[in-house]
Amino acid sequence: MEAFLVSSGIVALAEIGDKTQLLAFILAAKFRKPVPIIVGILVATIANHAFAGALGAWITSLVAPETLRWILGLSFIGMAVWTLIPDKFDEDEAQLAKYGVFGTTLIAFFLAEMGDKTQVATVALAAQYQAFFSVVAGTTLGMMIANVPAVLLGDRIAQRMPVRLVHAIAAGIFAILGIATLLGAGKDLGF
Repeated sequence: MEAFLVSSGIVALAEIGDKTQLLAFILAAKFRKPVPIIVGILVATIANHAFAGALGAWITSLVAPETLRWILGLSFIGMAVWTLIPDKFDEDEAQLAKYGVFGTTLIAFFLAEMGDKTQVATVALAAQYQAFFSVVAGTTLGMMIANVPAVLLGDRIAQRMPVRLVHAIAAGIFAILGIATLLGAGKDLGF
């Protein structure tokens, strides 16, 4: 349950102001059809984060527990720093309208998430907790918590969101996870 809750919370916070949330705003404004956009986000996120979670689980089978502890600890600290760097969005990522609302959202979100901080976080969390389904379900829920309101409320919510504060909180959580991991948290998980 901890893996699910931590994964949900971290990704929901990290996603605020992220390029994929900006993509959700743009798709909502462009198409004005929230249901296929939300379903497209969900399917793209499940596919992307399942791949990331599988990668994280696979990494734990390759790396010695002590080495993994250092890699994960430093990765979480790196994620803390990365979370504080504002994302830039390339409008070309939303130029796929020939595939319809669902197809455009699916392709654009899947591609936008490749190498994104929430995908990297999913890899690290899956390796940390060794709980593939809980982590993927949690990170997917976190993405939906951040992006569904962006689709439904659009600019009304964007203007009121304290993005810097939310990023600072997410960065703090990543830093705490990193430091705790370096100090030995998770030893009962084998590293």
